[in-house]
Amino acid sequence: MGQLSHEERLAGWVREHGRAVRGFLLGMVRREDVADDLKQEVFCRAWQARDAYREQGSSLAYLLKIADRLACDRYRRGEVEKNLGEEGWKHHEPHSPAPDVSKTAAISEQVQQLSAALDRLSPIQRRVLLLRYYGQLSFAQIAEAIECPLNTTLSHCHRALRTLRKLLWDGHPADED
Repeated sequence: MGQLSHEERLAGWVREHGRAVRGFLLGMVRREDVADDLKQEVFCRAWQARDAYREQGSSLAYLLKIADRLACDRYRRGEVEKNLGEEGWKHHEPHSPAPDVSKTAAISEQVQQLSAALDRLSPIQRRVLLLRYYGQLSFAQIAEAIECPLNTTLSHCHRALRTLRKLLWDGHPADED
């Protein structure tokens, strides 16, 4: 089997890993528009580094490491985007039919509860959890991506899950160690 061209490799990455990258970024930045922009930037950076890329492990881990750095850089810079008002959106977005209100409300409530619970985690716990569940990375890959020892990475995940369990099922935060 021949080696893939750069274009074929990138197209495969977008197809196979685009949802995981976007899910991770959405969990980090909590805004769909920003997550979409950062996702595009992840694949742009991967394209820019195409000649230097060497197959040394999981391509998803490679992409999520780029995504993690972009999200952390954005947070450090404290970037603020200007939001369009209702009239501004009418000029930029087409009208779409109304969805089923009851289903949308139930899903929206669950998303809000999860988002609020994720906000209660420390930034490193949230990163580890998102890399594990959106990125489906092994703990060794996560440890490498965030440049943290494996046992520390495992501890962050354990504490994050325990806190989420308490917040989402018991309705109160976990006791701190």
